[in-house]
Amino acid sequence: MLFNSYEFILLFLPIVVAGFFLIGRSGAQRAAIGWLVAASLFFYGWWNPAYLLLLGTSVIANFALGTYLCRSRIGPGRHRKTLLIAGLAANLSSIGFYKYAGFFVSNVNALTGSGFELEPIVLPLAISFFTFQQITYLVDSYRGITQEHSFLNYCLFVTFFPQLIAGPIVHHGEMLPQFAKRSIFRLSSSNIAVGITLFAIGLFKKAVLADGIAVYATPVFADAETGAALDFFTAWGGALSYTLQLYFDFSGYSDMALGAARLFGIRLPANFNSPYQATNIIEFWRRWHMTLSRFLRDYVYIPLGGSRRGPLRRHVNLLMTMLIGGLWHGAGWTFIVWGGLHGLYLIINHAWRWLRRRRHNGAAPELGGWGRHAAHALTLLAVVIGWVFFRAHSFEGAMRILEGMAGVNGVTLPAAISYRIGALASVLESLGVVYTPGGGAQFLQTWLWIGALGAICLLLPNALVLLRRYRPALGFGPGPAAPRAARRRPPLAWRPSAAWAGGVALLLTGGLLALPEVSEFLYYQF
Repeated sequence: MLFNSYEFILLFLPIVVAGFFLIGRSGAQRAAIGWLVAASLFFYGWWNPAYLLLLGTSVIANFALGTYLCRSRIGPGRHRKTLLIAGLAANLSSIGFYKYAGFFVSNVNALTGSGFELEPIVLPLAISFFTFQQITYLVDSYRGITQEHSFLNYCLFVTFFPQLIAGPIVHHGEMLPQFAKRSIFRLSSSNIAVGITLFAIGLFKKAVLADGIAVYATPVFADAETGAALDFFTAWGGALSYTLQLYFDFSGYSDMALGAARLFGIRLPANFNSPYQATNIIEFWRRWHMTLSRFLRDYVYIPLGGSRRGPLRRHVNLLMTMLIGGLWHGAGWTFIVWGGLHGLYLIINHAWRWLRRRRHNGAAPELGGWGRHAAHALTLLAVVIGWVFFRAHSFEGAMRILEGMAGVNGVTLPAAISYRIGALASVLESLGVVYTPGGGAQFLQTWLWIGALGAICLLLPNALVLLRRYRPALGFGPGPAAPRAARRRPPLAWRPSAAWAGGVALLLTGGLLALPEVSEFLYYQF
């Protein structure tokens, strides 16, 4: 079931919220938690009931092993470590089979000339998300960080429907204590208002903005796969359209997840904080898919040695971590190239910081106005180039897009443009610009969408900042511990008012009217 569907918004979500508080108000709090678990399983099974068995088996096995690791902390270390490794291997094998078996077989066939065949495997919904969450539970149980919890609460931690299919990748230490609070069983008008606002903003992002600009990205990447030679503006139009589509799709779905959870009084961790406003790649990864960055840091980068073994080993660890992150996103060489690119970006960024600190005796000054603009533009350029590999179905298709962006195939403009720019048209023509008949409307619409959505990304505060006084996510609030961006009070800061109620109603209406053109979330089967 998709968040951006009539059955979820008009039936499933209102029924589940009403049932939860009706049951919780009667004092049957365990039953209310059970109701949420049952609803979450129904939500998951709506897509393919057969995979409920896989999800259920994973939950039971990981809870049993985690409970044993919690209770046996005084026992022999080698025995516990063996069990932990076995548990991790089982979880990773599950992902490996469903997500990477076909990729492995196709590469073996390409390398050896063999003809191994594998029946098509349908990737279970959200297998990467719920498996990663349970890996953190096992590792922290082994380390002695995790306390014992009830099986019912653990089931809700794994299957809680607002974060099940799209993240964020939640940590047991964030969620399980919230499920034990009595306050979540009392209906709160503040939680309902904040939840609906977050959901409406997210729905509008996804259904109107992301799906609206997708039509200008998809044909360009499809043409690249067929071998078409793309001119400068066409290639850049496709790449930038996808860059914006992905942002509004993923951040919109994350806002909807925050909003749906808040209706139950639950705060999820933030997953996006205006990443396209970052002025370097390190900052970008602190703002983009923040919970995945945290997982990769805590459970991949640090166990590999982190930065504890010198600069060279740190750079190797960074590259390995990002390659794993790229492979997590999809079974294909383009995803691996994307992860490798970001690994190299991070290495260069850290090396540049080291050089600046060394030049300024350990305290590099902040960049000035023009320096920040240049750093911002360079970061965006690097990110857009990476997204080309992320989106393309093949390495060849990605290279055709990049060739077009580099101007290898020339610069073409619709002839109608030349009539509007007067004498400038001949100047551009002398520089090699070619004018072709037709395509003026498509060109104009593409770049109007890019300009409008780009301005929203780069200039406007995000939903977390707008609602930061009401603590929309874990780690975001008005206190001094909140991120710097969350402490500023933007002019449009949300408050319970008639104006904001009308604005939210318009956003929700716009999102609902766009739903006949339902499209799946880009991370739907990650």
